[in-house]
Amino acid sequence: MKYKDIRELTDEELATKLEDCRAELFNLRFQMATSQLDNTARVKLVKKDIARVQTEIRAREIAAEKSAE
Repeated sequence: MKYKDIRELTDEELATKLEDCRAELFNLRFQMATSQLDNTARVKLVKKDIARVQTEIRAREIAAEKSAE
């Protein structure tokens, strides 16, 4: 998922996306441990998606703090 797409999501959608990505990462790790994972590059992509979502959430928190001052 591109960062541009992530910026367009609402706060609730970001939280849902973060939960979904973390669940997918858990499942991918489980598949890797049992040697059932075909595309190991998917793990890296999911980790990057998690980081992008967390970055946007934090950026919104910082913006809210600045506007409250």
